Amino acid sequence: MKGLNRCWQTIRYAWHEYHTMYLFMLPFTLLFLVFVVAPVLTAAYLSFTYFNVLEPPRWIGLSNYRLLFVEDDIFYQHALKNTFIFAIITGPLGYIISFTLAWFINRLRFRQLYTLAFYTPSITSSIAMSVIWLYLFANDRYGLLNYLLMEIGLITEPVAWLREQSTILPVIMIVSLWMSMGTGFLVFLAGLQDVPLELYEAGMVDGIRNALQEVFYITIPVMRPQLLFGAVMAIVNSFAVFGIAAQIAGLPSPLYAGHTIVAHLYDYGFIRFEMGYAAAIAVVLFLLTFVLGRVAMRIFSER
Repeated sequence: MKGLNRCWQTIRYAWHEYHTMYLFMLPFTLLFLVFVVAPVLTAAYLSFTYFNVLEPPRWIGLSNYRLLFVEDDIFYQHALKNTFIFAIITGPLGYIISFTLAWFINRLRFRQLYTLAFYTPSITSSIAMSVIWLYLFANDRYGLLNYLLMEIGLITEPVAWLREQSTILPVIMIVSLWMSMGTGFLVFLAGLQDVPLELYEAGMVDGIRNALQEVFYITIPVMRPQLLFGAVMAIVNSFAVFGIAAQIAGLPSPLYAGHTIVAHLYDYGFIRFEMGYAAAIAVVLFLLTFVLGRVAMRIFSER
């Protein structure tokens, strides 16, 4: 009883002292509960059921997870493998490119023009972008890349970039990297502009002599919050790849060479209407991104 009374007194004190702050937080809290927490909990529940949309969910326990990890060869041989390869390469690479470009642009005149040029692809529809890249990587001799390579004599016949198993995933990676200058890139640019100039002047007095030393000893330590946000966004985006892969390689892609976890989820959820199984895939994807996000927070959080 003493513990309950103490807890109740703490709540009353917090409400008395901070009730205005809580009222301002209420709209966001409600939206967060309705559109984030509730869908996550619903997906977690549906992952333990058989649900085909037409009938009420039927509890089947761990059957979906057993099917996913034991019997679904396409998931762990193609979707999981391709997603990890994609994330391991494009996640860090896109993160480094975003920071490097933001650092260069921050030192240039007319930075707004360069920012717009690099940011625009990330907000352009994947369907519109696929039209350009499908022409570039077209499988016949009229494709721009095939035409150029044949003109300079590097190849003698067209390469089926979007039909061969060995080239589909690299093409998706190239397009995704080109479209990766999104929110993280803008956050990096904003963070670079907020670094006080006095720190660079103090660094010169303390012995810093070049721009690379400025980045490692001043810029990166000051920008830890922005670097953390960019890392989390890079993890989420690399594991959530789907739209551009489906537009370029199709769904399913030839021999599942461009199949990803989200594509697998979409296949079962919105084509086969096995929502319970799709929810299990969504839960696995959520846990992967959550764990990696926590790792990023441990690396970039301020101590």
